Amino acid sequence: MNTIKEKTFIQLHGNKIGMFIEGKSLNAPVLLFLHGGPGMPQYGLTQKYPTFLEEHFIVCWYEQRGAGLSYDKTIDYEQLTIENIILDTIEVANYFRGRFQQDKIYLMGHSWGTFIGIKTIKQYPELFHAYVGVAQIVNQLKSEKLAYQYMLEQYKEQNHKQMVKKLERFNILESNTMPLDYVKFRDKPMHELGIGTTHKMKSVITGIFLPIMRNKNYTFSERVNIWRAKSKILNNTNLWEKMTETDLFVEIDSVDVPIYFLHGIFDYTVNYSLTKEYFDSLSAPVKRFYKFDKSAHSPIFEEPEMVIRIILEDVLN
Repeated sequence: MNTIKEKTFIQLHGNKIGMFIEGKSLNAPVLLFLHGGPGMPQYGLTQKYPTFLEEHFIVCWYEQRGAGLSYDKTIDYEQLTIENIILDTIEVANYFRGRFQQDKIYLMGHSWGTFIGIKTIKQYPELFHAYVGVAQIVNQLKSEKLAYQYMLEQYKEQNHKQMVKKLERFNILESNTMPLDYVKFRDKPMHELGIGTTHKMKSVITGIFLPIMRNKNYTFSERVNIWRAKSKILNNTNLWEKMTETDLFVEIDSVDVPIYFLHGIFDYTVNYSLTKEYFDSLSAPVKRFYKFDKSAHSPIFEEPEMVIRIILEDVLN
């Protein structure tokens, strides 16, 4: 049998790291997928929103330390740092390089995963054929402020006084940090306006929560742990704070692997225009930017056929 579909666990620095591996051919190149969040694996959405990546890769849906399959109630959250997540990513990459006897693999990140992804290729370019950033994070503090301004304008135009009042209560435009209360609140208005996870998704419950809870590739306790872990990571680590205080315009101005950025024009979770500006300034041996006219934050789930066409025509070529 030349296909693979498995759920597996490996040990890294005393931590159990879980992942799903899927591919239609054991001879295909390996693609390591870095999920969003922090702490929000996306494999659980692939039954409702198929990506078809497994048709062309051996896809590793790796669930980062403390998240999803890798949740552990005894985890030391002081060790859950950006630097350690990057080191975990490298060890997972090396695991797959060895297991499938491939000198280099492909790396794809989504949202928070792009923040880890671009830092990873900057430090370890020799391990990767190419990097695909889906909704590439650049300066998340500025992105959040742009989203806030947009939402406030939209709700004022709609004369939605209740939502305007709720947004104005946060008044984040003068802030140098992004309060967690606001981060937890903003999901609802973002999805109502079509600028959240997908352009058509109006509810996190029906669009994300229920598809994950119905995914039988996880046990019931693993499904519950996805949400438990997400909350724990948001409330007990400084990952969100560290990400929002980073400006990649300043920190990373060049990389040594081909890069491909995929971005939906309706995306305000990670601002489209800001990412395009960063892409234009970034130096790389090969670089391409792809605009998705029907997508918000998740082109791989919203326009998967176009993503696959880009993969086949450009990334794998």
